[in-house]
Amino acid sequence: MNKRYQVFVSSTYADLREERSRVIQTLMEMDCIPSGMELFPAADEDQFEFIKKVIDDCDYYLLIIGGRYGSTTSEGISYTEKEYQYAISKGLKVIALLHQDPDSIPVGKTDKDAELAKRLAEFRVKVQEGRLVKYWRTAEELPGIVSLSLSKTIKTYPAAGWVRGNAAASVEVLEEINELRKKNAELEAALSSVIPVKEEIIPNIAGLDVEFPLIGTYKARYDGQTLNWNSSLTFGQMFALIGPHLIEHPSDGLVQIELGKAILALQGKTSYSTKIEDQPFQTFKLQLQALGLIELRYTSTTNGGMALFWSLTPKGTQTMIQLRVVRKDG
Repeated sequence: MNKRYQVFVSSTYADLREERSRVIQTLMEMDCIPSGMELFPAADEDQFEFIKKVIDDCDYYLLIIGGRYGSTTSEGISYTEKEYQYAISKGLKVIALLHQDPDSIPVGKTDKDAELAKRLAEFRVKVQEGRLVKYWRTAEELPGIVSLSLSKTIKTYPAAGWVRGNAAASVEVLEEINELRKKNAELEAALSSVIPVKEEIIPNIAGLDVEFPLIGTYKARYDGQTLNWNSSLTFGQMFALIGPHLIEHPSDGLVQIELGKAILALQGKTSYSTKIEDQPFQTFKLQLQALGLIELRYTSTTNGGMALFWSLTPKGTQTMIQLRVVRKDG
């Protein structure tokens, strides 16, 4: 059965009008459904909440970076980078297209502000870390690059896609439903074999007031040297730092990044990127689970893959509120 894939196209729209229009045309010719921020009248925080829902419905995320960083939010981050971060947190497969030679871009299509130019350079480095990217020079090159890259991504990482509601059920559809039922049965069997960890069955378990050391590395800026950091906060202090982030059910990797950033911020350090040593982080994670504060679920992502996600238990929500709520003096 023919499926249509929804692709969210993100770029610094002002300097990529011609390039973006060619990409949209290519996606339509590939029978894909293009979506993007320019479909909406304004860029603000409330609008972004709706855009997150649009990204949730998409199968793939296409990022085009030219010579501008783009308009920024109240946090000082561009809406393009914010969309990118959200897509990554949801496990969406990203196809990144970067201009090969930013210095050759006409001045009228680049950031004249030195700070924005710096943030664009940092964003480029972030996008290139840990993934394959494609490079382009002219608008004429983009349709071919998009077509080849998206076709390969769909073949390698097939997503759910969209099918017309009035399409008659075929043998292929029935086979697909049967496969999904089998996978569901396997997952249920795996879950039933897991014994929930409860605080009371572990004698002498350390509570939230016990200190636990974490160590890691960080970079103060994208081109800076790698530095070491360490901390010895209590389990409660670290849980209070990441608790609010768990409301959105983040991935395991995103929790690690947010915790590292929060610890460095407490130490008065500015971080462009940070990593926590794996084994101490795994112990911290399992300790919160043993205390009944979090649930860990290995489940499917929006692009059809699998990943580990965190969420708060009712006890965790209550504990987080107790730790973070602002009280009156006295």
